[in-house]
Parts: sequence; structure tokens; C-alpha cells
Amino acid sequence: MRRQALSLIPAGVLILGMWGCGRSETTAGAAPERPPEAAANGRFVLPPDSPKLRQIRTAAVETRQIPVDALTAPAVVEIDPNRLSRVMMPVPGRVRRVMVRLGDAVVLGQPVVILESPEADAAISSMSQAHARQRQRLSALAKAEKDLARAKLLFENRAAAMKDVINADNDLVQAQSDVQTGQAEEEAAKKRLELLGLKPDGSEREVTVRAPISGRVLEIAVAAGEYRTDTAASLMTVADLGTVWITSNVPEGSIRLVHTSEPVEIVLVAYPNETFRGRVTRIADTVDSGTRTVKVHAELPNPRGRFRPGMFGSIHHSHGLRSVPAVPAAAVVQGARGPAVYLERAPGVFERVAVAVEESRNGFIPVLAGVQAGERVVVEGALLLGGD
Repeated sequence: MRRQALSLIPAGVLILGMWGCGRSETTAGAAPERPPEAAANGRFVLPPDSPKLRQIRTAAVETRQIPVDALTAPAVVEIDPNRLSRVMMPVPGRVRRVMVRLGDAVVLGQPVVILESPEADAAISSMSQAHARQRQRLSALAKAEKDLARAKLLFENRAAAMKDVINADNDLVQAQSDVQTGQAEEEAAKKRLELLGLKPDGSEREVTVRAPISGRVLEIAVAAGEYRTDTAASLMTVADLGTVWITSNVPEGSIRLVHTSEPVEIVLVAYPNETFRGRVTRIADTVDSGTRTVKVHAELPNPRGRFRPGMFGSIHHSHGLRSVPAVPAAAVVQGARGPAVYLERAPGVFERVAVAVEESRNGFIPVLAGVQAGERVVVEGALLLGGD
């Protein structure tokens, strides 16, 4: 009976059954690779034949020099206010000529504006009058001296009374006082002429306005033909750019790291591959309530005129260097528990270690705690080992 039953089963069904049994055995023998196993001590183990090992690259922890108490803050180039001067009208008058143009270099005392002013005529007239009055006073002094001498002679010869001598002496004292007053008037008139750049003989009646400092003309606010009465209004601005200020807004929490007279390194956007050195000259006495920053000013020599007011950059300051372990930036992974690296403890054995780090410098991250120089860390493929 059994043979008869088997003979009744179709051949195709037997073949399908045999194929299904063979497929099941093949699938069981080629199970997919399991994720790295984490041992009790927190290490991740990959078997020697794991394809993930070919995607993981390690590198040795290096020792690098990093700044101590480093400070970095944005900065801008500004004009040194001690080297900035505004040219004013010395007297009301009409502008005859403007002798410089925007951007011109000027030297101390160079004529920049020529004026016509009634004040010039008045100053010359005052000098002439003061000089004439002084001549009269000198003549009166000479006469008083002679009168006193004659009164004394007459008194000695009993030809005059003592009161005549006293009166003559008083006249001499008054004449001497008048001469001193005249000298003061002459000096004042002469000084007035000197301030206006005029000569006492009246040969020049135009007022010459001169550059108060050597530098470059940054602004002109006057034109020939204008009549100006406001002597407080600026005609032009001259600045000495031989030295400029680097002004930085340092965060309140970092101001303790910088002091006056200390050197700072300066990097400007206009010259990204160069580092310049200045010196701190002033630290503001107050904190900006809006930004919680303190202004720090550093002087930077500018003999070639490369640094222009308004340029942006940053300042960098530290108190020396120290040696610390450093790893490539790609070695540090961020997770819920903070930054960490994967140390290679043995071939195929990795351990996740929490680290304390500083900001990246030139592609390397200084590690303050967690690893030591010479240990090997995963720098590529760390995500294959798992996460938090």
C-alpha cells in the first residue's frame, strides 16, 4: 500500500520539495554579519574577517603646542584719534582757493586753503595803530625823564619846590606804565597777525590756512567761492595713518586675559595669509551693556599704508604655549554624552572614551583629558562602531 501511495505523488511535487529543503540549508549557513559586539568593559570587537575593518582607519595621537589662555575676538581698523585733525576757519571770510584734493598727502604747515577776510584788514590796522600809539608813549616817556631831571636840578639850585620834583617823578612813572601797556598791545596785535599768517607790514592780506599735522586728506567739506562765517565748522579732515588702531570688542568673560602693553597678533580679511603684530594701548573703562563686550585698542604700525580704516579682521592673544595631545578633527565624535573618541586597544578591538577638548586649530583638536600621546584613535569610520 505504501509503495502504491508514493507512486501516486507527482514527480514535480517531489522536485519542489527537494529544492525547498536545499534552499533552507543554504540560507541558514550564510547569516548576515552581526554588528560589533560590546563586551562588558564597553569595548567593541570586530572579527578579523569583518569587512568593516577595511573601512576603519586609525592614527596616532600627536603632541602639539597650543596657546595658554587664548583669546580671539573680531576687530576693525580705525584711525588713531590722537593722529586725526580737522582744519577749521580761523576767521570768517570767502574761500579763494582750495589747494589740496581728496586723498592728497600733506605735511605739517602746508597751505591748504586761501581766504579773503575783513578780519585780516582789521588785524593789520590794529597792529599799525598799536605801533603808532607806542611811539607816542615812548616820546612821552622821554619827555618825562627830561622833566624829572630838570626838576631835580632846579630843586638842587633852590629854583623849584619839592612838589615839582614829586610831580615830575609821578609823570615819569605814568609814562613808564603807558609804555608797558603799549608793549602788551603790540605783542597782542603781532600775535594775532601770526595766527592769521600775515606780516606786520601789511604786504599780505590773504589768510593762509595750513595743515595742522602731516598726513592724508580724508575729507573735504569746502569749495572755492564759499563765504563761511561758522568758524567751528570743519573745512577738511587730515589723518596721520602711519600708525592705526585695531579696535576689538572682547567678551566680558575674556577681558581678564588681556592687559595694556601686551602684544597681540592681528589677522585681516584683506591679507588672510599674513599675521601682523600690534600692542595693546588702551582698554575701555566700561562694558557695553548691549553686547556685554569691552573695547580693546591696539596700535599697529602702518608705514606702507596697507591698513585702511574700516578693514575687518580679528585679534589673537595668549600667554605662551603648552604641549598637549591632539587628534585630527575627524576623530572626535559628538553624542548625547559629549565629545568622545574611539581608541584602538588591539586589532579589531575599539573602546569609546569621553574626552575634554578645545577648539580646533589647523585641523587638529587639542585634547585636555581622555587620551595620551602615542595611542591610536579612529579617524575614519567611527560611525561603524555604534553611538550613544
